[in-house]
Amino acid sequence: MLTKSKLAIVLSKLKRFENPKVMDEQYETDSETAATMLWSAYMNRDIEGKTVADFGCGTGILGIGAVLLGAERVYMIEKDKEVISTAEKNVELAEELVGDKIKDRLVFLNKDIDEFKDNVDTVIQNPPFGVKRKHADKSFLEKAFQISTVVYSLHKIESVDFLEKFSKDSGFSVKEIIEFDLPIKATFSFHKRRIYRIKIACWRFKK
Repeated sequence: MLTKSKLAIVLSKLKRFENPKVMDEQYETDSETAATMLWSAYMNRDIEGKTVADFGCGTGILGIGAVLLGAERVYMIEKDKEVISTAEKNVELAEELVGDKIKDRLVFLNKDIDEFKDNVDTVIQNPPFGVKRKHADKSFLEKAFQISTVVYSLHKIESVDFLEKFSKDSGFSVKEIIEFDLPIKATFSFHKRRIYRIKIACWRFKK
């Protein structure tokens, strides 16, 4: 089993978005944030031996990390076919880095999250923050709450009051909040600084 620090090192070597789409808010989840989020889920016994869904899996950093920590199966749901191709390459890269086969425990689904109907033990996700499409993050949470009893989700820290109320109204409670300064490298033409840092957090919701 990997340690948290070794997990972060493996995740840091995965490929990034080749052609990120601004309207889908395709920003990278940095390896330290992903490793901390996943390690918390692992320590809470929400990963090892569990069936997991990674909503909007992007380049696969969260789902691949979950498998490396012992998830029995991870559904990688992503509507962007081009990005799935990158995620599949990252699976092969992760296998080389750890010297173990993980491909058989990952199921890639090129579809919108609303089309996913299976129930799972745990959902892990870094949804769009709703900057370009209002309430995009809410849609991800709604779906996650429908199919699972435990959800790990990244959101901007100023959403704390909304998330508290929304989860309560959905029959969930907030069990843990881990705060991060998320580094976002200059990705699009309107970015004027080399790195932006935004305050986000990982919420652990449980029914």
